[in-house]
Amino acid sequence: MTVTVMNSKDLTKKVFNKDELFILDVRNESDFQDWKIEGENFQYLNIPYFEMLDGVEEILPKIPTNMGLLVVCAKEGSSVMIAEMLSDAGRDVAYLEGGMKAWSEHLEPVKVGELKDGGELYQFVRIGKGCLSYMVLSNGEAALIDSTRMTDIYLNFAETMNAKITHVFDTHLHADHISGGRVIAEKTGATYWLPPKDATEVTFDYQPLEGGNDVMIGDTTINIHSIYSPGHTIGSTSFVVDEKFLLSGDILFIDSIGRPDLAGLAQDWVGDLRETLYTRYKELSNELVVLPAHFMIIEELNEDGSVSEKLGTLFEKNHGLNIEDEHEFRKMVTENLPPQPNAYQEIRETNMGKINPDIEKQREMEIGPNRCAVR
Repeated sequence: MTVTVMNSKDLTKKVFNKDELFILDVRNESDFQDWKIEGENFQYLNIPYFEMLDGVEEILPKIPTNMGLLVVCAKEGSSVMIAEMLSDAGRDVAYLEGGMKAWSEHLEPVKVGELKDGGELYQFVRIGKGCLSYMVLSNGEAALIDSTRMTDIYLNFAETMNAKITHVFDTHLHADHISGGRVIAEKTGATYWLPPKDATEVTFDYQPLEGGNDVMIGDTTINIHSIYSPGHTIGSTSFVVDEKFLLSGDILFIDSIGRPDLAGLAQDWVGDLRETLYTRYKELSNELVVLPAHFMIIEELNEDGSVSEKLGTLFEKNHGLNIEDEHEFRKMVTENLPPQPNAYQEIRETNMGKINPDIEKQREMEIGPNRCAVR
């Protein structure tokens, strides 16, 4: 039987298309329980590779023959070995190229809308990590919002769209992933914007992003209008793009709301979070399409793989937006906080410019799911 290679892009298509797939994950059980490849119609079997060194015959009855089989490990090597053993045992099998390391870094661009005067808005879905970043394109210019450290993907995409990146934004100081904003700004000469209340300890120059900033992209009438919206961090800032889209950062998600504790100030910031969600956002149009900086569960993806929903719909369906009693809201938020993100303090310090870890260290710091939401 044959052994084939599946890359992260092809696997992402299977997630978007809701295809059936059986995944044999050969990492340690604790790693699998913490973070795995999510798919609505995926089935899983987790057996550490070292338990199969003497053969795979015992696990064959546990693997169905009516769907594709993919072997996954941390970096690829172990999955190749197990895939070859399964092939020798008579199974058609694939292994994931680059393993979970590659899965964590894959970005899939999805067009989410047309803008006035011919512009476009793209969402970059970091499918293995749950991060969402954005590119606004208009008349040969581009703005990038909440970019990841995989900077070449954005630079190459802008080039294929014949656009020059002129502005780079971070909605807040990220604690779960390393921002690529500063690097992209340095490479392109773009202006790098950061909320000043999140930037009190940064070691580099930036343009202060504050409520009321309007930034033009191209020479068309696309305004990126910023709204001060604290709660996840003290400086968190949202954007209304083209009077049509609300980029909510880590304040509001499709099925949850942002956590206020990543600087250890949950009790202080939960009030800001409520004011942003229940007062500032209430003043906005219900027709705005919410585009968050993360998704939490795979079911939040739309049919095309994008993540979005109208603000009015979220006010109806998102539990975090429907707790009338303030005391109950505070209790719900502060008592339902998930574990802190992996290496979150080091990630914050990297995003401040205080430390500059090498690429392998950055990968290690980011391993695992995002944990930016109140569960």
